[in-house]
Formats: sequence, structure tokens, C-alpha cells
Amino acid sequence: MSVDKETVKKIASLSRIAVTEAEADALVPELNNILGWVEQLSEVDCSNVEPMTAVIPNKLRLRDDVVTDGNVRDKVLANAPVADHGFFAVPKVIE
Repeated sequence: MSVDKETVKKIASLSRIAVTEAEADALVPELNNILGWVEQLSEVDCSNVEPMTAVIPNKLRLRDDVVTDGNVRDKVLANAPVADHGFFAVPKVIE
């Protein structure tokens, strides 16, 4: 696939980027080179390569998944304008 000047203008219009005629002329060979590199990558046989997320083997340090209430209810309720039985008290909305 090759890119011409009209394609560059169309891509610039779709991405809402203002491109002058000179910039469009300069972008044509650059985009063609990039597409050439992508075509080279498609020729590489990677059928026996395991997918990876990073180039070094990272192991996540996980903590125990323990459910707690935080033990800070009194501190949280100190910010409430009105608290009732350990909960925020709000006016009734639905009658």
C-alpha cells in the first residue's frame, strides 16, 4: 500500500489536523516509509514466539486480599453533618 498526497490530506482532515501543501508533500514519503516497515514486520515468522507484556520477566508483588472496613468509621462520620446509628443521615427523597 502506498500513500499519496490526497490520502495524507484525508487523514489530516479526519484527525482534525491542519496540514499545509508543503507539509503534505513532506509527509507522503515519511508515511510510505512507515508502511514499508510495517510490511517488513508482517514477513517475520513469529509463530513459535510466546506473547509477552514486557522485555524483562516481571513478577507482580501481590498482597493478601483481605476485606476490612478500614476501622475508621468514627473519623469518617466526623465529617457528616448528621449521623445516625453509625451511618450518614440524609433527608428522605422518595415519599
